[in-house]
Amino acid sequence: MSLAYHHVYEPGTDPSAPPLLLLHGTGGDEYDLIPLARRLSPGSAVLSPRGDVLEHGSPRFFRRFAEGVFDLDDVRKRTHSLAEFLAAAGQQYGFDPRRLTAVGFSNGANIAASLLLLRPESLGDAILLRAMVVLDQPAAAGSLTGRRVLLANGQEDPIVPLDHPARLAGLLEAGNAATTRHLAPAGHGLASGDLAAATAFLAR
Repeated sequence: MSLAYHHVYEPGTDPSAPPLLLLHGTGGDEYDLIPLARRLSPGSAVLSPRGDVLEHGSPRFFRRFAEGVFDLDDVRKRTHSLAEFLAAAGQQYGFDPRRLTAVGFSNGANIAASLLLLRPESLGDAILLRAMVVLDQPAAAGSLTGRRVLLANGQEDPIVPLDHPARLAGLLEAGNAATTRHLAPAGHGLASGDLAAATAFLAR
């Protein structure tokens, strides 16, 4: 296995803090979410890959045909590729991928949800910021037992339909994940309440 993604890895300073997997949104890169990670869990190790799909020059984690219209074959392919990268990174940097807490925003949150649905062994918990339903399939029974997932969405988000957080929660709960939903008075961008919800989630 190889480290196929451009990425940043920063060792942690607190062995009890979970390592964080940072997954940026469209047009971001491997540095985008590092300040957020340091606010959420200062002692955590950080692994932050850059999406390997370009949409008009903007990095993403999988292809889409239009806003909200996804190339599902590519979603599955890229999800498996990312899972293999996480396994290789765990060997390289000495962490257990099952301890990883994903912190994903928008497209990054969507690929994190796809990891939970298709490759649950590659992640522990997840903070999904502005995620939507991409793969409309339930997690395998029992596959997410012991996993916690925070879904943080904006009630005025023009991109994520209002019914998607509940639908995505149901798909994850089919695998026995414990989900928490936070709805902020915000759009697609993050608000202070999202950071408070994520900090509290990590502290539990």
